[in-house]
Amino acid sequence: MKNLPHSSTLTDLNPEAPGFPSRANTLTDEELLPEILFITSYPPRECGIATYSQDLMKALNNQYVSSFSLTVCALENDHEKHHYSDEEVKYTLNTSDPSSFKAIAATINNDPTIKVVVIQHEFGLFRDHESFNLFLTEIKKPLAVVFHTVLPRPDEAFKQKVQQILDRADSIIVMTKNSEAILLEDYTVVPEKISVIPHGTHLVPHNDKNALKAKYGVKGKKILSTFGLLSSGKSIETTLEALPNIVDKSPDVLFLIIGKTHPGVVVNEGESYRDSLKEKIKELKLENHVQFVNKYLPLEELLDYLQLTDIYLFTSKDPNQAVSGTFSYAMSCGCAIVSTPIPHAKEMLQNGSGLTFDFGNSKQLAEAVNQLIYDIGLRKNMILNGLHKIMHTAWENSAVAHAILFQKVSGGKIELHYRNPKLNLDHIKKMTTEFGILQFSKLNRPDPNSGYTLDDNARALIALCQDYKLTRDIEDLKYISIYLNFISFCLSEDGKFKNYVDIDHNFTPQNNSVNLEDSSGRAIWALGYLISLAPILPSNFTKKAETLFRKAMPQTEKMHSTRAMAFIIKGLYYFNRHIKDLDYKIYIEIFADRLVQMYKHESSENWKWFESYLTYANSVLPEALLCAYAVTDNEEYREIAKDSFDFLLGNTFSENQIKVISNKTWHFKGQEKHSYGEQPIDVAYTILALRKFHDIFKDEEYLNKMEIAFNWFLGNNHLKQIIYNPCTGGCFDGLEETNVNLNQGAESTLSYLMARLTIARYFGNPNTIYFRKKLKATKLLLLKS
Repeated sequence: MKNLPHSSTLTDLNPEAPGFPSRANTLTDEELLPEILFITSYPPRECGIATYSQDLMKALNNQYVSSFSLTVCALENDHEKHHYSDEEVKYTLNTSDPSSFKAIAATINNDPTIKVVVIQHEFGLFRDHESFNLFLTEIKKPLAVVFHTVLPRPDEAFKQKVQQILDRADSIIVMTKNSEAILLEDYTVVPEKISVIPHGTHLVPHNDKNALKAKYGVKGKKILSTFGLLSSGKSIETTLEALPNIVDKSPDVLFLIIGKTHPGVVVNEGESYRDSLKEKIKELKLENHVQFVNKYLPLEELLDYLQLTDIYLFTSKDPNQAVSGTFSYAMSCGCAIVSTPIPHAKEMLQNGSGLTFDFGNSKQLAEAVNQLIYDIGLRKNMILNGLHKIMHTAWENSAVAHAILFQKVSGGKIELHYRNPKLNLDHIKKMTTEFGILQFSKLNRPDPNSGYTLDDNARALIALCQDYKLTRDIEDLKYISIYLNFISFCLSEDGKFKNYVDIDHNFTPQNNSVNLEDSSGRAIWALGYLISLAPILPSNFTKKAETLFRKAMPQTEKMHSTRAMAFIIKGLYYFNRHIKDLDYKIYIEIFADRLVQMYKHESSENWKWFESYLTYANSVLPEALLCAYAVTDNEEYREIAKDSFDFLLGNTFSENQIKVISNKTWHFKGQEKHSYGEQPIDVAYTILALRKFHDIFKDEEYLNKMEIAFNWFLGNNHLKQIIYNPCTGGCFDGLEETNVNLNQGAESTLSYLMARLTIARYFGNPNTIYFRKKLKATKLLLLKS
């Protein structure tokens, strides 16, 4: 055993605060945070469960901040012991020694910081069933058990051993619906005790396959691959026997066998299985079509190999294999999948997400591979279907599901605080040409055919100005210039804006059939915001923006679109910060008075709103009235802004979650609440408005709601799935009833960035003032309990 070192101290806590324990300023973060102890195999042990546990813990730490402390009790045995350099490893348990079980149980029970114990269970890890089951009964802390294998139709002796584990566990985690069904049908478990949390997968950038093939020396090849610790259970010979048929039709095929031999196999059998595969390759004359990658690959390299793979082959001959991490990783990397029908495969590959073949049937395998090689359309559709099917299993989503479960198992002794993702403008820059930012993206790949819009370039101008204000990153100026020039391009000589531009820089006919007032209003908002930053931006930027602003303003007086007027007020508000112009103050009053009249006409005791329905970008209306109040001191603007905003918040917030108005069916007065279909732009606009209302009213509840709203992007939504993609820096386009729209277009990504920059100084990271206040309150409660 070894103790985990405690390093960081609570320098942010004030021991002189009323009621604050005098010893709190001497306690470390880890001592005050509830601890979750994982009993599992752990690197450097080379084992799928070890990697799984490390990935899960990393995801939990990436997703949450100052919520819990994660530690490990590493599993060893007399034949396999390791030196652990990771500070997370607090204890080791020798599963060959009954006394080790007893000692660890006593240590766990005597450690007051441990609030939850999590056991990663695989039958091969705990061969001494008697000691293990006694160990479970001796642990007095809340216990969650993750079953990596669930065997159906057990005999009575085996069932009794498993049943002891199931009875003791406070929560049982399995990775597939099939495993859940087996527990319910073949064992005695109440459904409420079981949680299905799929095997986690890594988000990847989906890099160009040809570029990766060139990088790894397989350019021009059609790549088949399989990976994992090698053993006879992988049944690699099934693929080798299918290859002659495949190579005969596609001579450029190369099969990659990725991974070293399983350490346990090496101890008992040496390299006999790998040698037998080499003999078969020679016998079938496949030397030019098979390549071993005989090493335990680091994650980045492994994901590269999977992304360059055209077709991934999973040939396990174990019909009871509940789940495969290798299979999941391949699917998330955009591989077309051909697999034996293990339960996991049958669950994931239905509805056009992959193909299955019978165990050991090389003829069927060859037919499936040949079909996918030649039917490129089928292969592309299969990959897309697979990505939509597998996305919810991203490690970030797995972390959210586990954290919520651990919070429940702990009896509420864990309070979750999401960690703000690092600022990442990569996807926005990828979407931006020298002319402007493209409108749409297919997954994370910009779609040039979608063209450009004034809407998106106005949003981009605001977001990049926000980023420059916060970071002073000189590279931002290049993009600010591009977006400003695009707005200039869209402004006609008569002061009117056009919105839609094709890839060849031509205005499209859509400009003649769509109301352009909202996009024009957004452009005014963007120009006004840039002008407000005149003290820190190059003078040529602000001079150009002011010229465009003054040229466009006369046309705005004719606009009566509710949101267009609100955007214009915001633009005038920011313009007024730098340039005091009484004429433009009059413009603010004109548009604000129109909003007031709309409110008086439509509002009632139970409907405090400007229209007879709630649609999109609702928050901008009360925010605009509050901006008008900030310039004019008109109390009527202030009162209506607050009443209408609080009404909106009441229709979009529950106690701990936001659910914005559906973009499929607006919420009409007197009708049922909206259904599913939430867009990032509405959440972002809510956050921008909450910030403004907090600044004016100094009510901390607005900050609480701002935090809740931003966490919508990080998994605090009805699907418990991330909307922001930290791998690409993009944001998914929408949250539907049962899935996330995986495309990462300009509107959604820019909306996320605007929200992220708005909350930067408040919470989500330990160095923010508001977060420190909340954390202090949380730790006080923990100390008292």
